[in-house]
Amino acid sequence: MKELALKYGCNPNQKPSRIYMEEGELPIEVLNGRPGYINFLDALNSWQLVKELKAATSLPAAASFKHVSPAGAAIGLPLSDTLKKIYFVDDVDFELSPLACAYARARGADRMCSYGDFVALSDTCDAATALLIKREVSDGVIAPDYTPEALEILRDKRKGTYNVIKIDPTYQPNPIEHKQVFGITFEQGRNEVKLNDDRLFENIPTEQQSLPENAKRDLIIALITLKYTQSNSVCYVKDGQAIGIGAGQQSRIHCTRLAGDKADTWWLRQCPKVMNLPFKEHIRRADRDNAIDLYIGNEADDLLKDGAWEPIFTKKPEPLTQEEKKEWLCQNTQVALGSDAFFPFGDNIERAHKSGVQYIAQAGGSVRDDHVIETCNKYGITMAFTGVRLFHH
Repeated sequence: MKELALKYGCNPNQKPSRIYMEEGELPIEVLNGRPGYINFLDALNSWQLVKELKAATSLPAAASFKHVSPAGAAIGLPLSDTLKKIYFVDDVDFELSPLACAYARARGADRMCSYGDFVALSDTCDAATALLIKREVSDGVIAPDYTPEALEILRDKRKGTYNVIKIDPTYQPNPIEHKQVFGITFEQGRNEVKLNDDRLFENIPTEQQSLPENAKRDLIIALITLKYTQSNSVCYVKDGQAIGIGAGQQSRIHCTRLAGDKADTWWLRQCPKVMNLPFKEHIRRADRDNAIDLYIGNEADDLLKDGAWEPIFTKKPEPLTQEEKKEWLCQNTQVALGSDAFFPFGDNIERAHKSGVQYIAQAGGSVRDDHVIETCNKYGITMAFTGVRLFHH
C-alpha cells in the first residue's frame, strides 16, 4: 500500500488528509480501527523511541505518547510491589512479562498525561501487555507484531474501534527528510546520532566523577527520550524509566521545573499516606488518578472540603502536610537528568537537586558553564558534557 486516506488532519476542518510514500510501500499495516493524523504522528515518533531504547539496552521498551511528545518511556525491568500498586497492576492474576513491565512503567509514571495516549512497544505484543492496555483509556498502539491472543484482546477494546498498527521493524527511512511549513519545504538530514556510546560521558568537568553503569543506562534512556520530545525538553529518569518529562517550554528553567514537579509527584505517590488513601471500592481509575493528583498538589483543600471527598473516599483523609512532603521527597535519590541542550544557568541544577538528581548529561557550551559546574559541585552531582544537542521540532 502506497498511501492511506485519513478522516482529516490535525483538526476536522483540515481536509483532505493522507499519509503516503513517494517511493515504495508504507511500512505500516492497520490491523484495527482507523488511526488519524495525530495518531500516526504519535505512533511513528514513539516507535522510533522504543526501537532505539531496545537497541541501546537490549531490553523490551515501551512509550506512552500524547501530542507528539512522550508522557512516559521505560524498559522492561521487574516491578516492585510498590510500583505495582501505584501503577494499578497489583490486582492482575497473570504474570507480567518484561514487555508488560515496560508498558506499566511507561503508562504509570505520569498517569494524568498518559490518559488517552498512543502506545509504542518495541517487541511483539503479548497477551499480558494487551490485557494491561485494555484496562486504560488509550487511542491506539504500534508494535512490530501481535500474538493472536493479544490481537484478539485489543480488537475488543473500545467497542472494536481501538487503533492497532503493525510496523515493519526492518524499515529504514531515507536519510534526508522533508517538512512543509506555510508552503515552504524544509530539508535536513535525519538525526541519526547514536546515544548508547560511552564516549558521551568522557567529558566530566565536575569534581564528582562517579558514574556507575546503572546511572549511564538511565542517562542514555533520558537522552533517547529527549531525542523524540518537543524542545525545549528535559527528562528525569530513575531505575530504567522516565519519571518526569518537560516538553516544549520556551525557557529551560520552566522545563526543568515542570519535569521536576512530575518527578516529585511520581515519588509522592509512593508515600505510605498516599498509597493508603481510603478510596471507595468501585471508584473509576481516572477519578482515582485525579484525586491523587489533587491530594499531592497545591489544591488538596478543594478535594478535602465537605461535599468533595464523600463521593471518592470512605472517610475523610488527613492532609499531606508540607513537612511530610518535604521529608518524603528528601528520600528520593540517585535520579538521572538529561537535557536536550545546555543549561544556561545554575538555577536548573538547584531545581534538579530538589528532586534527587545525582547524575546529569547535557550538551554543554553555555557561556555560564562555569556557574553550572560550580552548582553541581556544591551538591556533589556528577555532570557529563555530551557535546550533542537533541532539539526536536
